[in-house]
Parts: sequence; C-alpha cells; structure tokens
Amino acid sequence: MKILVIWRLLTVGGVNAGWRNRAIYFKKHGIELEFLYTTDHGGYHIMEDVAKVYLTKDDKKIIKMIKRNHYDSIIVVDTSAAYKWIRKAKYKGPVIIEARTPELIKLQPHLKSFKGITPQLIIVPSEYQKRLVSILVEGIPIKVIYNGVDTSFYRAVPADEIDYSNEPFLPSDKKIIGWIGRIDKRKNWPMLVEVAKKIKSERDDVEIWLIGGAQSVQRDEFAEVWRQEELTDIIKWFPVIPYQQMPHVYAKIRESGGCTLATTKSESFGNTFIESMVSGVPVVASRIRPITELVVHGETGLLYRGQNVDDAVNQLYKIIDDPKLHQSMSEAAIKRVHEKFSIHVVAEQYVQLLFNIIEQFRNKVGEVTENDSANGLSNEA
Repeated sequence: MKILVIWRLLTVGGVNAGWRNRAIYFKKHGIELEFLYTTDHGGYHIMEDVAKVYLTKDDKKIIKMIKRNHYDSIIVVDTSAAYKWIRKAKYKGPVIIEARTPELIKLQPHLKSFKGITPQLIIVPSEYQKRLVSILVEGIPIKVIYNGVDTSFYRAVPADEIDYSNEPFLPSDKKIIGWIGRIDKRKNWPMLVEVAKKIKSERDDVEIWLIGGAQSVQRDEFAEVWRQEELTDIIKWFPVIPYQQMPHVYAKIRESGGCTLATTKSESFGNTFIESMVSGVPVVASRIRPITELVVHGETGLLYRGQNVDDAVNQLYKIIDDPKLHQSMSEAAIKRVHEKFSIHVVAEQYVQLLFNIIEQFRNKVGEVTENDSANGLSNEA
C-alpha cells in the first residue's frame, strides 16, 4: 500500500515529527508513505531517512507525480492547493484530510476548497481540534487520533548514557528550563522574554535553553529583543539541534532537575509536550485546551492561568525547587505517555483506519463497476 501525504510546510515541528514516527511504524505494516512539501523550512533532515520526500511548487510536476505513482490514498494536511492538483491529476482514490491548524481563521481556507472532491474522513489530533473543525464542516466524519511518540527513540536516557559532548552543554550549578519550538507569535516568545526577565531578577541558578527557531519568521525580532533586554546570559539559544540529539537534550534538562516551559497561545496538539514527558521531564504550560488533554496538572506537570507570567514562574519554581515533586512527576509523565501516546498505541489506530477506508472504497468502486457493466449488458439486450 502506497500513500501520499501532502503538506505545504517542511518544518522542524510537531506535525513532521508525528509523521516521521508514523512513517516508521506504518512501514512495518506494509504501508509506504511518500511526502510532498512545497516549502522547506529546515525540516528535511527529520524526514529524509524514513521516507521519500518531494519538494516542489511546480503544478505540472506534482500532477504528473500523482498520476504516475498510483497512490492507494492521499492525505492532505492543511494545504488548500492540494485539491487542485488532485482534480487535475484525475485521482479517483480516497482522500483523507488532516486538520492541524489551531486557529479558525487560518484553518477555514483548507476546509472550504474541496470543489468536487469528497473527503472520506477528517482526522484531527485532539478533542479540542475536533470541536474547532466541526464549526467549519458538515457531513464529513471527524476522527480524533492523537499524535504518537516513538518511545524507543524518546525515552528517559540514563545519566551514564547521556551524550555530554554536544551542545547544549550542561552547567553544574543551574536548573535548566527548556523552551522548544518555532519563534513566532503563536508560540508566544514575548512571554518567554518576560518569564526570563522575572527569573533573572530573582535568582541566578536557572538557565533557559531555547531550542529551535533557525528559520522562524520572527527570528530577527526575537534576537534584537534578546540582546536589548540583556538576556543572553539566562536564555541560551540553540537555533539548530540535530533531531537525533533531542533525547539527550531532554535528558540533560531532567538531570539538572529542570522542566520544559510552553508559552504557546494555541495548539492543535503539541508534540513537544509528549516528547518531554516520555523523557521524564515535567511540563509547565498554560491551562488551555488541548494542553489539558496531554498534561495532567499536579501529576505530569503544572498548568498556569492564561498568559500570566507571575503564575507561570511560580509553577516553574514549584518543580525545580522540589526534587521529590520533580521525581514523582517525571515517573508519572513517562507512564502516561507510554499508556496513551506511544506510537504503538496511536499509529495502530491509524493503520486500521487506513486499511478499512481503502478496502471500503475499493468495494464501493467494484460495486459501481459491476452495476455499470450490468446496465450496459441490459441496454444491449
């Protein structure tokens, strides 16, 4: 079985991390994934070793590729242009939609451009996202399948196995707070700046690691504020960390007695939450959906009110200043991810769904063909 996944953004982020994990798992079940992206934002290294990747905006090349490769199904992830390519390629197989964008106004164009294509299903990564999508579409089933994490890759790396030879280097006298992701408005880097300013004014035993942002649209804007506010001593910025090193980054944070911080204003899921938790690192984030579906307040991390900087800092202190709480949260976080978000759990749901949809589609096409043939014979008689 061969399936094409179309998404416009080849980023270093949760969507592609999730698809990487699925590609590895699907291959074990005889499902070969291929990916079509239109814009590279530095994520090629995440996908290149697990699946075939096409990177082009050329309509003719894309249409020719769809025609030539005879995909059993096409999955479209928040890419309205894909429907035009599918129509022009005269693709007749089942089309599945993944709705990932967590902002209604940005999601709308991707769910209002079908024009003659009838998706079999819309897949979303959280109950929150399901409610969002249901506002925009009618008559198409919506299925929640959580993102999964590869628990053989992301894990609580023992201290004697941590690679200390690569950046970021772990200082001996600091608790580490990790902030991981793109530098943009939705991820809310200005709040990170305010958190850092408050912590710096109160103590000198904390270091914040900002992981990512090499090709983010607000990279330069952040860099200017970062320097002007004299935060280069507390926020250590690592724009590019190789994907293979990330389990060791989380391990260093855990080893320091630290945690991860998310200042995001909205998410459809949030892969970094489950990566952090399965690595034994508690999470501090806003008490919003769907984060409340992932992080259990008081058990696997702590949730603060809205975008309240003081409350966020208080929650961070509770974890980094209480080794026993840190340890209990670390253990609970690992257990929760293994039970609910392991790739073996969630990708299996996806596998069965794909097999069912493709089988039902083929049976339906077969029935139509048989009926057409019977009608043809009848008319000739």
